[in-house]
Amino acid sequence: MPTVLFAWRRTPPPLLIGGAEVSQQLLAEEFAASGWQVTYLGSHEAPWNRVSELPALHGHLGAHDVPYEVRQQEVRYEWNGVRCRAVAQDWIHSALAAALAELAPDLVITSQEGAADLAAQARHTTQVAAWLHSVSPTSLNVLHGSPQTALAVSRFVLSRARVQSGTRAVLLYPPFTRPAPGPEPSGDAILMVNPVPQKGAALLHQLIDRLPGQRFTLVEGWWDTSGDFATYPNVTYASRTYDMSPLYAAHRLLLVPSTVEDAFPRVIIEAGLHGLPSLGADRGGIREAIGDGGVIIPGDAGTEAWAAAIRAAPDPLLGKRAREQSLPFTRPRLPELKAAGVIPS
Repeated sequence: MPTVLFAWRRTPPPLLIGGAEVSQQLLAEEFAASGWQVTYLGSHEAPWNRVSELPALHGHLGAHDVPYEVRQQEVRYEWNGVRCRAVAQDWIHSALAAALAELAPDLVITSQEGAADLAAQARHTTQVAAWLHSVSPTSLNVLHGSPQTALAVSRFVLSRARVQSGTRAVLLYPPFTRPAPGPEPSGDAILMVNPVPQKGAALLHQLIDRLPGQRFTLVEGWWDTSGDFATYPNVTYASRTYDMSPLYAAHRLLLVPSTVEDAFPRVIIEAGLHGLPSLGADRGGIREAIGDGGVIIPGDAGTEAWAAAIRAAPDPLLGKRAREQSLPFTRPRLPELKAAGVIPS
């Protein structure tokens, strides 16, 4: 049986914090559904502050009746066919060495914080694919570990990846699941996910002030910013949720005013799959994700340009185009990895 090992310093499934976590979990589950043995090694401590995620992990597994085994500082369990291992940050390298010896994987997939060291450790015994989820140093530094393959999540990321000799870059868009049929988006409110400074919170504050009659729904992302928006009467703040479908269905437009060069925002495709078009800044891979399924605003545009686009009568065909733009991204990804020679055909 072919074997793939996902190894990184973030939490393994099913704790979903951002787009990288979702993309890797979906690909791991696709490998498992295709007959691969899949092991997912991560940490139960956040790599940025080493705060323990064990209470959240135990609570989530318990809520879904998923049995788990605790071995000293390691937690083992299975999630949707994926064998997960969560260890302390200081144990990652020894746990990776043990997994490489035990599993002899055909492929190791790594990414994000500290992944260069993991790639360098694994590449001497197997093929390593580094997944480039963004153009930030956090993501691109994995290339210093000399992986054999770099998987870029968009053409924008592919254009910015400076691979070294011995590493080849491959375009692999993130995987998405097709949602169950549901109602078409309705309502007049504007939706924004992850209202933090990097995603355009400053502009958002100005728009909320400029459009007092416009309802906004903000959804918690990387951290809770509800206090920053508590005084606005036209704002509803929703806690982080694993099921965005009801929110997509209850709004007329998704706002994506990022101030950073987003690689390929998952939320744009997920909204589009529900027929919800996006209004996004022309930065990074946002235009690539929106395509014909929304409206692009110049990256240097001021508040009034954004407000005018929100006030404009919505094109009744825009939701249809958003869905048509997004549906191709629900295709399986393993055939593309085979075609690129990353995994055997």
